[in-house]
Order: sequence, then structure tokens, then C-alpha cells
Amino acid sequence: MKINEIKGHSAMFSANFMWGLMSPAAKFIFAASLISPLLLVELRVVGAAVLFWVTSLFIKHEHVPHRDMLKLFFASLLGVVFNQGVFTLGVSLTSPIDATVITTSTPIFTMIIAALYLKEPITSKKLLGVFIGAIGALMLILSNGSADSSTHDASIWGDLLCILAELCFASYFVFFKDLISRYSPITLMKWMFTYSAICITPFTYSDFVAADWASLDTQLVLAVAFVVVCATYLCYLLVPVGQKHLRPTVASMYCYVQPVVASCIVAVFWGTSSFNLLKVIAIALVFAGVFLVTRSKSRADMEAAGQQV
Repeated sequence: MKINEIKGHSAMFSANFMWGLMSPAAKFIFAASLISPLLLVELRVVGAAVLFWVTSLFIKHEHVPHRDMLKLFFASLLGVVFNQGVFTLGVSLTSPIDATVITTSTPIFTMIIAALYLKEPITSKKLLGVFIGAIGALMLILSNGSADSSTHDASIWGDLLCILAELCFASYFVFFKDLISRYSPITLMKWMFTYSAICITPFTYSDFVAADWASLDTQLVLAVAFVVVCATYLCYLLVPVGQKHLRPTVASMYCYVQPVVASCIVAVFWGTSSFNLLKVIAIALVFAGVFLVTRSKSRADMEAAGQQV
């Protein structure tokens, strides 16, 4: 495996590991009833924008032409605004278990869009890997969430919004791969999160003003800080590295790491779940699926071997 591929795999695994930790952290934040889901989205976006601008002061300035600035605006809509904002709204209208199940559709959407837009082949190994990983993720999620789903009313509109959010993120993986490769992650995210903050703030300002900030205790502040700094700033710093060095379907497969991490954290710290043979099999299927997709042939591989794409 080439060094750049190792960088890409490490970046995507690390980002999705932290996103997996974010789910229990967000559960802890929302339990206090002081910070609404939309307010947390605003804190993530605005906080990350500030951090990326501060970081950009310590690196060499990169000029971004107007044409690419326009592309970054649309990238911010797909990769941040619609992915985070629409998904959060969808979660508020449907059950958590439905929303988590829907997140496993990202690699499937990515594979289809990459085949249509980038002419990436849907090989039998890639197809098998995506579905094996999805089966493992679904087994893990469904074995944990039956109790929670009974306390929430599922809504078709909420499910559709969650599907739209995943479709947007899959499109971001595919459509902007070339753009991502031209600039540093800090330059990319500085502008993407600036655009996102401008788009999101009008819809979240009332929640920001109404929040009882004085009632936040140290644990809650630390949880929010983790979500903003680690699960947003660091994750979105790492994702462009994965996009640059990995094929879109391979990069998106790492979303299956999230339910694995979340389930482990819930089991260890909350004691609401326990490990059993089913969970071990589910986790094994997730990583087997990721491995199969990484070993599948890309369009470049098939062209180099003289095979028809």
C-alpha cells in the first residue's frame, strides 16, 4: 500500500472514529435540555469557522480564484449545511434508530454517483464490500436501538430529510474530489465553514439568544468543546486528506466505523448495551466490507490492465 493511501485511510478512520464518539457526546448534551440540536449545529459551524481562520494565519496563504470560490460555496452546502442542518432537522422528526440506519446508505449512494459521474466501475468486490459493511452496521445498530425507538414517533418526512442529508454528503464526496486535491484542507475548510456559518446563522439565531448560557456546567462545556473542536474542526481537517488520496466509495465506507465506536462507548460508559457474539460478528462484517472495497479495482487500475470499464 502506498504512503498516500495509508494517509487517506488513517485520516478517514480517525475522522469517523471521532464522529462515532460524537453521538454519545451529543446525547449527553441534549439530555441537559439547555442546547437544542439546531443550536449545536450553529456552535459546530461557527466554532469551526473561527478555528480554521485562526489556523490559516499560521500557514502560507493560498489564492483561490473566483471560480473555485463559487465551487466551495456549493461544496459547503452539500458537505456541511445540508448534511448537518438537514440531518439534524430530520432526526428531530423521526426516531434515532431510523436516522442511524439511514446513515449506512452513504457508501451505496457514493458508489452509484461515482459510477455515473466519475465512471468508476461497480465491481463485484466493491458491491459485495458495500453490502457486507451495511449488513454489519445494521446488525449493530438494530441490536442496540430497539428500546429507544419505542419512545419516538417515526415520521416519513424525517426519514426523507435524513436520506437527503446522506445523499448530499455522498454527492460532496464525488463532485468535489478534484477541487479538494488542489488546495490545503485548512484553506478549503476555512471558506466552506465561513459560507456555512452565513447560511445557517439566520435559522439558528433565535435559539442562540434564547439559550441559558449561565446554566452550563463544566461537563457540558467540555462536551460541547469536544463536538466543536474534535468532531467538527479536526474531522473536517482530516476528511479532505481522505478524499484526496482515496476513491470516493472507499472514503465513504469508513462511515460504518461510527456505529461501531458509538456502540462500544455506550456499552462501556452507559452500561445500556452489552457485547455478545452478534456484536462481534457485526463489527467483523463492517471491517471486512471496508477491506473488500479497498481491494476492489478502480477505473485507473482497470484501464492500466487493459480491461473494459
